[in-house]
Amino acid sequence: MLYCSLFKRPKSLGFKFVPIIAFSLLLTACTNFGSTSNKVTQIKDEQSVVIYMDHPDYGDRFTNVYRKFKDYPVTCEENCYEKVKSIQCESDMERCRFIGANPRIHSQHGIEIQWLGHAFFNITMPNGQTFIFDPVFEQFDWPVDLAFKLSDGFYRNPSIKLPLTTIQNADAILYSHIHYDHFNKTDIATIGNQPQYFTPLGFADHFEDGGYKVSEFAWYSSMIAKDTKIHFVPANHFSSRIWVPFIYEDNNKSLWGGWVLEQNGLTIFYAGDTGYSPHFKDIHNKYGDIDVCLLPIASYYSQEDPDWYRKVHTTPEDALVAGQDLNCGVIIPWGYGNSTWKMGDKTSHSALFRLLNMNKQLNSAIPLYILNEGDSVRL
Repeated sequence: MLYCSLFKRPKSLGFKFVPIIAFSLLLTACTNFGSTSNKVTQIKDEQSVVIYMDHPDYGDRFTNVYRKFKDYPVTCEENCYEKVKSIQCESDMERCRFIGANPRIHSQHGIEIQWLGHAFFNITMPNGQTFIFDPVFEQFDWPVDLAFKLSDGFYRNPSIKLPLTTIQNADAILYSHIHYDHFNKTDIATIGNQPQYFTPLGFADHFEDGGYKVSEFAWYSSMIAKDTKIHFVPANHFSSRIWVPFIYEDNNKSLWGGWVLEQNGLTIFYAGDTGYSPHFKDIHNKYGDIDVCLLPIASYYSQEDPDWYRKVHTTPEDALVAGQDLNCGVIIPWGYGNSTWKMGDKTSHSALFRLLNMNKQLNSAIPLYILNEGDSVRL
């Protein structure tokens, strides 16, 4: 069932003690644009799930299904980053390429998967339908982008280029959440209003007025696009566009999650950014065994706040356990690489080293298919 509705906005928190220049940049970077000419549809049905914070001032902001979960089945304690012959690097776990042999996948689904770097995927289904996940060209919105270029702050290498016409002609562009490394407003203007955009709830406010077609999903909401059934599913994460510390005006105003695509018995799962929690088992209970799992393995390391960071980002071993929960036919990891953000990672490829070492320690029966940025595979 499709219907449109409006959600009330939370109370303003104010901006006390913020320098004027930061305040100006904040307003420019985080403005919510009106969408008077955009076609925005909210997708819900009787199985949809939306959970709001239990707080008098933020009762209309979203929260996780398993927000108190912290019982991780496996944690690497030693030999996490042993050398691996199948990864060739210019320096210690930096500027690397996977040169090993990937497993032969006996089941031929006819799905083509191209990884452009970080969380950016181009998926072609067996019937020829194409879906783009989390395309990001630049690092930040302007003027935050310019500020980082002019400063000594970190700045990532760009993702592998995908022809703009390929993106514009996709059947849909799907976003997992509004964090900068998964969504950039300038990219939307570049892509234009030709494709259909599928997003979490509360996302359309970030589209400038321009005739865009945006379908916002609640968790476990579904719709059919030609021969493909599309489901939006939970992740254990959060949302925010704020970059100035201690200012939380837009925290969790929009939802976050992953996507399940179903076509003629084939299922593919894109997890989005997420920590490990029982939501993976919930997804398996609802949709059955997953043929192809695109799972994040990076941005999990933080000396300052390791408990919180792991809560919202899977370690490599968490991803392996999630693959078992989902009973994946094959796992394709992402988040590492030469164009990744390295937000909490040790190096560009430390997560991949840890994944291969932990996969050996756990003796997992689920095959891993490792891609370098720009690589494609047909499964």
